[in-house]
Amino acid sequence: MHRARIALQASTRTGNTERFASWLLNKPQAAAATVYANRPKSSTAAEPFLNGSSSAYVETMYNNWLSDPNSVHASWDAFFRNATNGAQPGVAYTPPPNLAPYSKNEVPLTSLVPASGGMPSISAGSPINEKIIDDHLAVQAIIRSYQARGHLAADVDPLGITTAKLPALGMRAPSSELIMRKYFNFDEADMDRVFKLPSTTFIGEKEKALPLREILNRLEQAYCNNIGIEFMFINSLEQCNWIRQRMEPPNVTKMSNDQKRLILARLTRSTGFENFLAKKWSSEKRFGLEGCEILIPAMKQVIDTSTRLGVESIIMGMPHRGRLNVLANVCRKPLHQLFTQFAGLEAEDDGSGDVKYHLGTYIERLNRVTNKNIRLAVCANPSHLEAVDPVVQGKTRAEQFYRGDNEGKKVMSILLHGDAAFAGQGVVFETMHLSDLPAYTTHGTVHIVANNQIGFTTDPRHSRSSAYCTDVARVVNAPIFHVNSDNPEAVMHVCNVAAEWRATFHKDVVIDIVSYRRNGHNEVDEPMFTQPLMYQKIRKTKPVLEKYADQLITEGVVTAEEVKDVKDKYEKICEDAYNQAKQETHIKYKDWLDSPWSGFFEGKDPLKMSTTGVVEETLVHIGKRFSSPPPNAAEFEIHKGLLRILKARMEMVENRTVDWALAEAMAFGSLLKEGIHVRLSGEDVERGTFSHRHHVLHHQKVDKATYCPLAHLYPDQAPYTVCNSSLSEYGVLGFEVGYSVTNPNALVLWEAQFGDFNNVAQCIIDQFISSGQAKWVRQSGIVLLQPHGMEGMGPEHSSARLERFLQMSADDPDYMPPESPDYEVRQLHDCNWIVANCSSPASLFHILRRQIALPFRKPLILMTPKSLLRHPECKSTFDDMVEGTTFRRLIPEEGPAAQNPSNVRKVAFCSGRVYYDLLKQRREKNLEKDIAIVRLEQISPFPYDQIKAEIAKYPNAQLVWSQEEHKNMGSWSYIEPRFRTLLQNQKHIRPMSRSQTGGWFSQLFGKAEAPQSDQTGPHTEAVPRTISYNGRATAASPATGSKAAHNKELRNLLEEFCVL
Repeated sequence: MHRARIALQASTRTGNTERFASWLLNKPQAAAATVYANRPKSSTAAEPFLNGSSSAYVETMYNNWLSDPNSVHASWDAFFRNATNGAQPGVAYTPPPNLAPYSKNEVPLTSLVPASGGMPSISAGSPINEKIIDDHLAVQAIIRSYQARGHLAADVDPLGITTAKLPALGMRAPSSELIMRKYFNFDEADMDRVFKLPSTTFIGEKEKALPLREILNRLEQAYCNNIGIEFMFINSLEQCNWIRQRMEPPNVTKMSNDQKRLILARLTRSTGFENFLAKKWSSEKRFGLEGCEILIPAMKQVIDTSTRLGVESIIMGMPHRGRLNVLANVCRKPLHQLFTQFAGLEAEDDGSGDVKYHLGTYIERLNRVTNKNIRLAVCANPSHLEAVDPVVQGKTRAEQFYRGDNEGKKVMSILLHGDAAFAGQGVVFETMHLSDLPAYTTHGTVHIVANNQIGFTTDPRHSRSSAYCTDVARVVNAPIFHVNSDNPEAVMHVCNVAAEWRATFHKDVVIDIVSYRRNGHNEVDEPMFTQPLMYQKIRKTKPVLEKYADQLITEGVVTAEEVKDVKDKYEKICEDAYNQAKQETHIKYKDWLDSPWSGFFEGKDPLKMSTTGVVEETLVHIGKRFSSPPPNAAEFEIHKGLLRILKARMEMVENRTVDWALAEAMAFGSLLKEGIHVRLSGEDVERGTFSHRHHVLHHQKVDKATYCPLAHLYPDQAPYTVCNSSLSEYGVLGFEVGYSVTNPNALVLWEAQFGDFNNVAQCIIDQFISSGQAKWVRQSGIVLLQPHGMEGMGPEHSSARLERFLQMSADDPDYMPPESPDYEVRQLHDCNWIVANCSSPASLFHILRRQIALPFRKPLILMTPKSLLRHPECKSTFDDMVEGTTFRRLIPEEGPAAQNPSNVRKVAFCSGRVYYDLLKQRREKNLEKDIAIVRLEQISPFPYDQIKAEIAKYPNAQLVWSQEEHKNMGSWSYIEPRFRTLLQNQKHIRPMSRSQTGGWFSQLFGKAEAPQSDQTGPHTEAVPRTISYNGRATAASPATGSKAAHNKELRNLLEEFCVL
């Protein structure tokens, strides 16, 4: 309305002061009214046609009309008739109809007033005043207001405490009049007036006009009843109309009697399960669903609708509240397996296990409603409530990839949330922002919020700043449906619409089930301490099952006996399962595996590893393809700097050498050739943080024209995915973990922009990667590439916190495994992950290929270099990578010191890039015969066997560990106790001291004889050798921010290294 007035005022600035409706009707050819565009028009067009120059002509026409009305044009006839009948100036003239098509933003004026309802027709020439137009615009504004703000007045709180959380409106639910009708004035006389309905509403179904009273009633029913909808922020008219079409028509939530009985049966099972657990294990924590039992029928409704629309596999993630009920009644996990988790039995298989309300599962079963098979997986989740969100999305994306489901029609994800966590956990936002990225989208997720209106003991007023806990979803244009949990039929309708939305638009959608928590945070918690008024209300509130059963009995849908029969039957099912559980003597962790790898372990020797060397022909082919521009594409213009890089790579291939980037590409390419899918993800990985990788070449003149050499190596190769991620660590690493657990025959890598940034993803590292197999029997072969090295770049660009990964390694520092032919593989089998800090490209090549060569899967934490990417000495030859070669956990000294080991005075063990600093210093000080340098390429599991051989090789040498990190960081705290254990088991023979030979007199005054030999005898002893530390002193910060201080620390380290 306001915009219309502005446009019309601008077009009549020449002094015309007529009111809006009069101006509109006096305008020549006014059969169309511009309502949205501001296009200047001549002021003359707005003036009455009577003026001084035309009065003589009009007088002649008038005289002719008086003598014979048929002698003048019909328009003059109509004008003179109206004028003589007393029409006001400017009203007597009736313009002829405009046969020209209406331009954009123009509508016929007659369309504003329907011919029915007792209103005069404009086309009949009847006068119309401004109120009619204003009232129609007001009605349209009211309709839009309901659509945009109706959720604020919707009755979605089953407790009736607070509907909207807008502070300005107070804690009580605001009235519809306050929100929707505050600026519109209609009295009772207007309520029966008929108004035309705009095209942006579907409340009329087939009717084009309705009385105002009916319009308001239908809007109230659609937007202010037990469903509140937020969707008007969506920037697609098609999508908005789609929602209106499914929410606005009358009786749209109406269910058939069969549907009502199904809801009742499911609600009975949901409630009965919680009641049974409460009866049998009253003092056990189980994080039950009491107060939100409708969640189970809601999830099943989403699954039913999705299955009907073609979905075959659903991956779910959820926090602990209600998990056992979901496993039992949604997934149909055998009840006796659930009940044995309460019995405190010992586990039959390896692992430490997890509490029952963290466990996941995988089930394939028949959906009895749709008669279609469905796969359901609930991912295991720690107590970090939303940490599983990106993991589920990664797993979903992987399953879509392996099925070739490029549109998400066969595989989908459902994420359950708590209200406090959904608003409070940042990983929710990170995961939401992956939803539409090409390499991360899962083509729509159904989010269901079990909204208890409380977070542990914290009131929503203190746990979020937004009006709703779901406001985070607005950033991705996801529609949000708030629904009262005490209206099961409204909940089911919302679930149907949400599932259809996902299937239609393949975008996220949120169902906010507003409910309550009947108990405290857990079953032994007392909520009255902190929420006394809320829980007084809850104590007086009947469970939803009782309310709905009473409703259906009243409606005559079911009888009281039928309600009791359904309840008793389910209780008997639970009792039978309980008795069966009593017969169990052990629990099995494998029963709770959420990602089974069918056929992967069968028929394999669990301690036999495939070779990692590759024929030279393959290396050359990959190297040349990787070093070449797109074939047969001369017009593909590559950056000149990149052409130099490609040329340098080609020269390396011809010289049979590789640098870091080339070795990585050859590892990837050789696996792709073998049918292993490779996926590399992370911030800026396509080019590489340090501009070394360049896996995607960009046309310099054509946008989005790219070429990925590794994706075009062989016609029958496996797919290669390299994708820059959003600026997220927590969410993206979680995504890749989920991707990696889906299929063991894939190499999935995540690279941190700098290793320092992995601390933002620490939750995923701690809860899923380091301990995932021990807790949930779930293996993962994910690789974490962590740029690491003290190079004077400051505290946040130096350290990948190697010490943290080593601290979480599960091998015992006081136990040295017995040597055996399969020592390396056995160590890898028993560890929780592998931590390495490679110093050569060949090591990188082999350790990446070893991830797939192993008969099992373990995470690999790989410290990667920065300056070494271009270091002239950091090269390997094809001889280190061809058939017959393998990953070397330890690289021994291969220079002059190794030729005469008995004369070596110091053996320095090190790892990573510091080796090249030590090498240079030793060369400059001419100590190549006196100091041997041994590199640990794999730090954990600790290579006791190879280190033992190196120590024995240098019997007279001092042992030292050299590292560039500070003493309380890096590898020292990990390797020192393991060296001690090794050295205590390997005694060193030395002469006894004077105090240990002869009598007391000779001990005081005599001379000790020189030892005759190194053999044990009466005057020798066996003592353990020790290892000392060479490196930076302890510090709080990982690195100094001062270049001068950095150089000084490095000089001190190198000078100490040279001291013999």
